[in-house]
Amino acid sequence: MKILIGSDPLGNDLKEDLVDYLEGLGHTVLDVSEGDADEAVDYPDVAIKLARRIQNGETDRGVLICGTGIGMAMVANKVPGVRAACAHDTYSAERARKSNDAQVLTMGAQVIGPATAHQVVDHWLTSEFAGGRSAPKVTKIKQLDEARAGDLDDS
Repeated sequence: MKILIGSDPLGNDLKEDLVDYLEGLGHTVLDVSEGDADEAVDYPDVAIKLARRIQNGETDRGVLICGTGIGMAMVANKVPGVRAACAHDTYSAERARKSNDAQVLTMGAQVIGPATAHQVVDHWLTSEFAGGRSAPKVTKIKQLDEARAGDLDDS
């Protein structure tokens, strides 16, 4: 699977660990992070870059890492068509896919360690959207994105 990944400086060490881990599992991983590891990079810039590439259909999955994962999720969710979920446990990661069809997983390097991050990513990657009772809910999210995109076009 092709997976995009990005981080700000706070998430860089965990990102590098996850790149190695995911490549070891046979995935193709593309790092969209900007600047050097020590260079000041604002997490919104990285989240927007990754989310737009998901929006454009470059790939179906992306991982974003900052201090808490919260800011990355907030920004990625501003891009129409992108559903990002912050998860630091396997159940939430699984539900993000099965119930919400989240294409982007966000995590916080100050919240989660590498071993747990591996487990969270594993559950997220191996879970697929279940549809069923969740399908109409995800459709409503998509409709909200479409309406918002229409509002932006009229500006």
